[in-house]
Amino acid sequence: MIKTIILDFDGTLGNTKGIILRTMQATLRELNLPERTEAQCAAMIGLPLKQCFTQLYPDYETTVVDDAMGDACAATYRRLFDEYNLPGTVPLFPHVVDTLRILHEAGIRLTVASSRSHMTLDSYVSNLGLAPYITYILGVEDVEDAKPGPGPVLKTMDDFGLRAEECLVVGDTKYDILMAHNAGVKGVGVTYGNGSREELEAAGAEWLIDDFAELIDICKPENMR
Repeated sequence: MIKTIILDFDGTLGNTKGIILRTMQATLRELNLPERTEAQCAAMIGLPLKQCFTQLYPDYETTVVDDAMGDACAATYRRLFDEYNLPGTVPLFPHVVDTLRILHEAGIRLTVASSRSHMTLDSYVSNLGLAPYITYILGVEDVEDAKPGPGPVLKTMDDFGLRAEECLVVGDTKYDILMAHNAGVKGVGVTYGNGSREELEAAGAEWLIDDFAELIDICKPENMR
């Protein structure tokens, strides 16, 4: 019996890919770092912000973004993101609100665990009309062992006295599925976000869905056995 669903935000609930890629590439330009393609930047989505830059150049023999530069990248990214994040920039994916409402009315607790900052998550949840359904939010600063570590899931379980079999993680990248499995929880991969179907399959997602509304059927008790 699923009591709590732990949701990723970027690429799962909100379509933030455009603003993330724009901001990452603008950050690289401002700091005179080597260019990266949209695909290379997109592969970092889901990691804590600093790691998105320190791990962005795996094909280079020498370190391009060290710890200090990683901090500079994160600070620059946050400033630029705030400039670009105008009302209406980030839409919800299809069927998100209706699905959350149905799950909420069925008595399932809906939470968010993201590598994004808590303040930004609060703003998105409120401005996009999700606050009536999402009752608990964890940002990257709220846990020590962030994605792909199990920290967000373990903290959610601890705060609500949950067992692993009572939880379900839903996300669009391998980092979400790895987070779930590292905490002993099953994971649902959404194929419309930032990660590919192949990536989610390789990470071992127990379910793959092409539409957020499919989550309703997965949560039926007979389908969780």
